[in-house]
Amino acid sequence: MHELKILKNDAGQRLDKFITKTLHLPTSLLHKSIRLKKIKVNRKRAEASQMLLEGDTIQCFLADEFFGAPKSEHSLASIHPSLTVLYEDENILLADKRPGVSVHEDEHESANTLITQIQAYLYQKGEYDPDEEQSFAPALCNRIDRNTGGIVIAAKNAEALRVMNEKIKNREIDKFYLCAVHGVPKKESDTLHGYLLKDEKKKQVTVFDKNPPRGAKEIVTRYRVIAKREDSALLEVELLTGRTHQIRAHMAHIGHPLLGDGKYGINREDRRQGYRYQALYSYKLRFSFSDEVTVLDSLRGKEFSIKKSDIYFTKEFFKS
Repeated sequence: MHELKILKNDAGQRLDKFITKTLHLPTSLLHKSIRLKKIKVNRKRAEASQMLLEGDTIQCFLADEFFGAPKSEHSLASIHPSLTVLYEDENILLADKRPGVSVHEDEHESANTLITQIQAYLYQKGEYDPDEEQSFAPALCNRIDRNTGGIVIAAKNAEALRVMNEKIKNREIDKFYLCAVHGVPKKESDTLHGYLLKDEKKKQVTVFDKNPPRGAKEIVTRYRVIAKREDSALLEVELLTGRTHQIRAHMAHIGHPLLGDGKYGINREDRRQGYRYQALYSYKLRFSFSDEVTVLDSLRGKEFSIKKSDIYFTKEFFKS
């Protein structure tokens, strides 16, 4: 028999979710084992949906093959993190992700991802040890496309992750972007409404003003012009909905594609001028929590931003 003790970062989740994260156990065998009492909680029969509490013990009458290999020095020790940390406390870290960096493992990158860098940073500070965790690892609360830069939120513990994800879902975090677009919009500011349909195969979206096809989702994008040149403008954009490629597709739809955007614009000339990525940066976050949240209350009402003139594509707009 193997016994697992529920630690602080394991609590607050269902038994089946915890076992799936912790053991190398097929789903069908997991549910069969719970049903046949080969997996118990506090030596009593359990249900797959049972919520675990800190201090609970799980008894597993299973073969050794389903349990992890002996613990050893972790590979995170050999990584040299290259992070720009904007804010950090015992629960949350805000990092400035550079364009070209993948947030998670994908077809472009499998090792040097933002989350790997953050985990290595915390491991080397002594704040995270994967050998002492059973079901949790520091995780990102929001994602940014590989070729977009900006502020990414990482949770250091399970409670912070759950609360922050809930706040994001409830739209209690205001997100502001800077983008440089072709042409100058006729209106100095506007709130754009439309519908977005995602093509999973092409990894591309289409925007409709009305009569959207089945599966399209409503989008709302607010912008204001903050600087302009003869043939381009710098906009601050607030996402009132958060859909895939929303800003890029919505601005292209109204005739102002982002500089450097090869997917929703024509950027051959942009590349000649040095735009390797679409000119888009998630530069400001405001934590507009509606109520007191103990684990994250230090963030309530606070705003964090990257200086406009420090973002690579804004420099031409701020020349004296």
